[in-house]
Amino acid sequence: MSPHFVPTPCWRTRILIESLFALTPATVTWTPAVGMVMLACNVAAIAIGKATIQQPGVGPAMPGDAKFFGGFSAGAVLGTTSLGHVFGIGAIQGLAAQGLL
Repeated sequence: MSPHFVPTPCWRTRILIESLFALTPATVTWTPAVGMVMLACNVAAIAIGKATIQQPGVGPAMPGDAKFFGGFSAGAVLGTTSLGHVFGIGAIQGLAAQGLL
């Protein structure tokens, strides 16, 4: 806490918020290596989706040629790429914490 801390009705909330900011990991600046990690994670998630989604074409179709998207519907594309971004952010933060990015 700062030396000039004056308790207010919400001083506990302020301490909690300051503690949460201290736990926030540092952000990695974008480089081509970071982009390649994200790309690899998205490709892995799409491969997992291709192997596990039982009805990938059910739902609204993607615009254009359906073969370009592997026969996935819009929901399947959004779901697999969302999972890929979750994998990617974990991989990027983990590699950055180890000093590899």
